[in-house]
Amino acid sequence: MNSTPSDAPSRDAAARAVPDRDVSAYGQVRAMIASGELAAGAWLRETTLADRIGVSRTPIREALNRLAAEGLVDLSRNKGAQVVDFSTEDVAGLYDVRSGFEPHAVRLSVPHLTDDDVAELASLSVRMEAVVANGGDMDGLSALNAAFHGIFIERCGNRHVATALQAVMRPAVVAHTFRKYSEAALRRSMQHHAELVAAADARDGEWAEAVMRTHILAARNAAGDAPSPR
Repeated sequence: MNSTPSDAPSRDAAARAVPDRDVSAYGQVRAMIASGELAAGAWLRETTLADRIGVSRTPIREALNRLAAEGLVDLSRNKGAQVVDFSTEDVAGLYDVRSGFEPHAVRLSVPHLTDDDVAELASLSVRMEAVVANGGDMDGLSALNAAFHGIFIERCGNRHVATALQAVMRPAVVAHTFRKYSEAALRRSMQHHAELVAAADARDGEWAEAVMRTHILAARNAAGDAPSPR
């Protein structure tokens, strides 16, 4: 079994790095942004969100700071927090960055994947296919997709590449893109995931790199003519 590189953050370590209360508030606010429940351009009031989620203002403030660092929220000292409104050009630009960095990250990660990583990739791929087959909960699909891509990013062994990708992996954009997919496009995306699992299982970095490039470019094409995610 391959070992995990020492400079690649583990999922367990990442989860432990954030207090439980912040994970809860952050996760719920992030999910509301991804689903469009908190629409692009919406103002986010700490007291309103705290009452809605059932926590104090402190974890809400921490969650908003974290979401701002991810580029999902704009923070203004005088105006407060606002959900970022991505233009069509913004969305295309995010996928352009991903198409440049993510295939490279996948090629780097494949030699470092453990058997458990490959098994988790396979499980996530099957679960995504089940979501699509059952009518497509796009928010759930987006979360599974983020976990799938996150394994490759975590294992790439290059913190600079990982940081760049984490900065452009926008859940609201991904969920929005899935909603724009035709049935055929969704099936193609799921096939890409299955092929990425096969390439990972074969420990073939070049194969995985080629599939990921096709996968990201197909997503960019689907999102390119779409209106801003809301």
